[in-house]
Amino acid sequence: MQKIFFFLFLVICLSYSLAGQAPSSKPSSGFRIGGYAQIDYNQPLGKGIKTNGVLDIHRLVTTMTYQFNAKTKFVSEVEFEHVKEVAIEQAFLTYRLNRSINLKAGLVLIPMGLINLYHEPPSFNGVERPNLDKYIVPTTWREIGIGLTGNIQEMNIHYQLYLVNGFRSYANGQGMLRGVDGLRKGRQKGAESIVASPNISTRIDYYGLPNLKVGLSIYLGKTQSDLTNGISKTDKIAQSRADSSIIGISMLALDARYTIKKLMVKGQFIASKLQNTAAYNAFTQKDLGAGLMGYYLEVAYNVLPKKQQTKLYPFIRYERYNTHQKVDEGIDVNPEYNRQEITMGLTWKIADGAVWKADYQFIKSKITPKFNYQLNLGVGVNF
Repeated sequence: MQKIFFFLFLVICLSYSLAGQAPSSKPSSGFRIGGYAQIDYNQPLGKGIKTNGVLDIHRLVTTMTYQFNAKTKFVSEVEFEHVKEVAIEQAFLTYRLNRSINLKAGLVLIPMGLINLYHEPPSFNGVERPNLDKYIVPTTWREIGIGLTGNIQEMNIHYQLYLVNGFRSYANGQGMLRGVDGLRKGRQKGAESIVASPNISTRIDYYGLPNLKVGLSIYLGKTQSDLTNGISKTDKIAQSRADSSIIGISMLALDARYTIKKLMVKGQFIASKLQNTAAYNAFTQKDLGAGLMGYYLEVAYNVLPKKQQTKLYPFIRYERYNTHQKVDEGIDVNPEYNRQEITMGLTWKIADGAVWKADYQFIKSKITPKFNYQLNLGVGVNF
């Protein structure tokens, strides 16, 4: 059904494009290089306990773009994490069919929530990304696929629609997904990804109201499993084992950003419903939740004169997320996975694309009677 839906949508859009395409604009080409970086200092603070701080080049990303002509562009990002880890964050080719439709294929960011799409350090407050966007989404979430993107200016809408491979839930004889961090360990990241049942990911942004942008993201599909490879369609035992290693996923996110003068307010809500977790947990001996949920609300205000190039934003963010919001039979709810955080700090934008950050976090779970504390300092760039 997902394949048929996406194929029909693609045919309709291509037909519309080829029937009503305007003359091509003057070709342009060229190579561009850019990137972003984040360097952190994290210091847990506890009464009566001495804990070492951590200094880390958290990520250094090099962006390389080549514009073949006015319609065709290739974008790639190579990421170095913690100095020693190398990964490809994005690698896709886009082709502009007309002013409202772009065809896009390759390793793409899943358009789920705010941070997964806009995760460069100067674009968010706080030294670290919100943990909601680590444990529920999970950022940075990218997979290989094909899709359509574009703006419908008459309706003040920007849309994205992709057919992508899903999470890998079972590999090398063990389950990949677990209660503590939900779907995070299942990201395939374009590294020899397997696919048996393509998933659908879509997002719509509405910007027709003054100072307000609202987004809706939806993800639907199933996980991928090594056990589905090479089994006979008549082997019921092998098919039953494979079915027990697969999870169904329905994820929805709502987010909003409101900016007026020097005030910025943003918030988001994300919920995931997972199917077949009882069979999966029994088969893999994991504790994956059947429901994951989280939200946050953040307020920031620039205290420097509006005409000044530098900006200083005191901010506060309240965040709740729970990877055991619901569980199926066979496992108990773990209160340690129900967490809340308060983050308050300063974001000093010293130039367009360059930022100094400092914040103080209050962190606890349902099982912790008191907050734990952490001091974070960092710098970030995007160019």
